[in-house]
Amino acid sequence: MTPRTVLATAAAAAGALAAALLLPAGALPAAAANSTSCDVGYSTNDWGSGFTANLTITDAGSTPINGWSLDYAYTGNQTLTNGWNGTWTQTGSTVTVTNPGYATTINPGTSYTTSANFTYRGSNTAPTAFSVNGIACGPSSSPTPTPTPTPTPTGPPTPGGPAPALHVVGNQLQDATGRTVTLHGADRSGAEFACVQGSGIFDGPVDRASIDAMKSWHLTAVRIPLNEDCWLGLPNVQAAYAGSTYINAIKSYVQLLHQNGLNTILDLHWTDGAYAGNSSGCASATATCQKPMPDAAEAIPFWRSVAATFKGDDATVFDLFNEPYPSRATGSEASGWACWRDGGSCPGIGYPVAGMQSMVDAVRGTGADNVLMLGGIEYANDLTQWLAYEPTDPLHQLAASWHSYNFNACSSSSCWGSEIGPVAAAVPVVTGELGENDCAHGYLDTLLPWLDQHGISYLAWTWNTWDCSSGPSLISSYDGTPTAFGAGYRAHLAALG
Repeated sequence: MTPRTVLATAAAAAGALAAALLLPAGALPAAAANSTSCDVGYSTNDWGSGFTANLTITDAGSTPINGWSLDYAYTGNQTLTNGWNGTWTQTGSTVTVTNPGYATTINPGTSYTTSANFTYRGSNTAPTAFSVNGIACGPSSSPTPTPTPTPTPTGPPTPGGPAPALHVVGNQLQDATGRTVTLHGADRSGAEFACVQGSGIFDGPVDRASIDAMKSWHLTAVRIPLNEDCWLGLPNVQAAYAGSTYINAIKSYVQLLHQNGLNTILDLHWTDGAYAGNSSGCASATATCQKPMPDAAEAIPFWRSVAATFKGDDATVFDLFNEPYPSRATGSEASGWACWRDGGSCPGIGYPVAGMQSMVDAVRGTGADNVLMLGGIEYANDLTQWLAYEPTDPLHQLAASWHSYNFNACSSSSCWGSEIGPVAAAVPVVTGELGENDCAHGYLDTLLPWLDQHGISYLAWTWNTWDCSSGPSLISSYDGTPTAFGAGYRAHLAALG
């Protein structure tokens, strides 16, 4: 949904140590031992009384590591509280993390990052020795930052936090314990348009009180639309709302949401590229409206930067592009889906397109393993060829994003069953946006039970105090007072408990 214009990286440095991995020493032939080596990177985010440890295992050899167990020890009183992207345990000072079921293999030249939170008192001396499957390995690390008495709001997000780290298993989102997670949330519009319109970064408050209001509705996730020009600090955006200022504001909000147990979805919403064809939203080449597909020139750097910023924070999901509508430019569904996946030069679009595959590659190239949401065509309402055109992800962490409004083509239970059901049986489906344009909740009263029955996550548009007669708006005040539309959504979530 596009709003109207007015709304519109710890230890001392050490050399890498080659080591055999898969079998006990002596059991491997010399040739095999020489062909296998590994490295362990260790870094922390330390806030004085606790820290997040991020450990990255790299297969620097020529054979895969099939099944892994990483061990190391602390010299102080560091105590494990929770971990993700692996099974974490602690016995005395020794910490062990073993591979999760969805990431048993580390291939040559690739890395895998697993993280955990710890508490401590006094000094937090970093470990200097690690072993993988009982064999010495690494480390490679960077100096630990000086602890601060309290978390810095604008610092890197605390990965996981109280909000669960998510990963894809089959057609489900699961947390680190293997529990199925179904997100029930709201979109929080503002960061996609306010910055480029020169009015700020957010539309309305993003403080603790506003998050408490969200929690009172039983929301568990917040989707945050972003603007690539503002994130990248391009010259068409006022400096006060661009670059590091914009990035730190987003990081701070994500961190606060996580601390309060809410997952976050970061969505690339407004992008560059001059487009004046069918269903054009604006004539500008800058990121001032929704385009049929994102531009390769800025969307790829955007996702590399976002992924590097939130790498290791698996409580955050990346929604690669809000509402693609390439078929309206290319002239057919087949050419639209090809443009959607492959990008490049697409008929009817006068700029090089960033396809879904290139954006997946951009994120994975940073080492980020976050779940990725990919919205279908026709403003993310059409998922009919999503499985056929699904991009390749080496981590198999893709989810389909679907948008559902009463005015969309696929707005009936028969269509949901025939078009959305088969996709939801194969991969997780997240309804990134839903709503209706009549300031009522009749459409939601039919849609939400169907989504619940099929285990599909959903987020309603939008947690903003707009006139709901001009588009779906959940609230009339940031204290959580609902509109008539929002009242139906709040009641449904309350009934779920």
